[in-house]
Amino acid sequence: MKHIFLNLKRFDIPKQMGGVNSIADIDNWGAYIVKNTEEKLQTYKKDQVDFTIFFPELHILEANAARKIGSPIQIGCQGVLRTDVYPGGNFGAFTAGRPAAAMKAAGCDAVIIGHCEERNFLNNVLSEAGITDADAINRILNEEIKAAVRRGMKVLYCIGEKSEEQEHWQNVLGRQLELGLKDVDHSMVIVAYEPVWSIGPGKTPAGKEYITMVARFIKEKTGGMDIVYGGGLKQDNAEMLASIKEIDGGLIALTRFTEEIGFYPEEYLEIINIYMNAVLGQEVVK
Repeated sequence: MKHIFLNLKRFDIPKQMGGVNSIADIDNWGAYIVKNTEEKLQTYKKDQVDFTIFFPELHILEANAARKIGSPIQIGCQGVLRTDVYPGGNFGAFTAGRPAAAMKAAGCDAVIIGHCEERNFLNNVLSEAGITDADAINRILNEEIKAAVRRGMKVLYCIGEKSEEQEHWQNVLGRQLELGLKDVDHSMVIVAYEPVWSIGPGKTPAGKEYITMVARFIKEKTGGMDIVYGGGLKQDNAEMLASIKEIDGGLIALTRFTEEIGFYPEEYLEIINIYMNAVLGQEVVK
């Protein structure tokens, strides 16, 4: 089984406001994406691949409402709080927060946790308080994972090393796995590997040998958990990633990186088409 995730970050912001959205008005953007991907995604067998889209919270309800019965799309959110609503306790005093109960009630079946952008945010907050302990971030993420799992939500848990951590990447990823997944039901989690050092303009993308090496390390450390490539599944690396047997799918974000950069549903579908054709072709050969 392969897993294709889509993280839409804040791609809903119009271009005139500095964003990358030119495909739909913000009030029907989530529905537009569902309606323009759902039919083509139904052509893939459910025992071959599943699809999850992580929407900004603003668009979750409309995206859910746009799904047809039997839709192949699972709706996810972009994070949850460490604490949650519970009987006899906090009934919802979470101003500016995103408790797992609210996300589940809104129709989310999954959540992305530990993305490098979230890790950077937590690091900046802790640094303001004079805390430089990287393990503190992993412990916070562990509580977020547990909160999501308690609500029956699948978790995409992102891990990865920065350029200054490459020399001891095994220790960095090992701690992220050990602390982030402590006392967590592994069947509810998929790991996404983000080589943070290789992501962004002007950086050299991680190659097949490096990704394979790290994926094998993660498989060994986790007892064989599913792993997707979190550094960006794209048209130009889809076939390569499909050829790595230790990689069980990928995480897509932007689909166009030059000229009119942004997320475009037709390009998202083309990435999936390239990847799945390569996967299915290899299965036929086997």
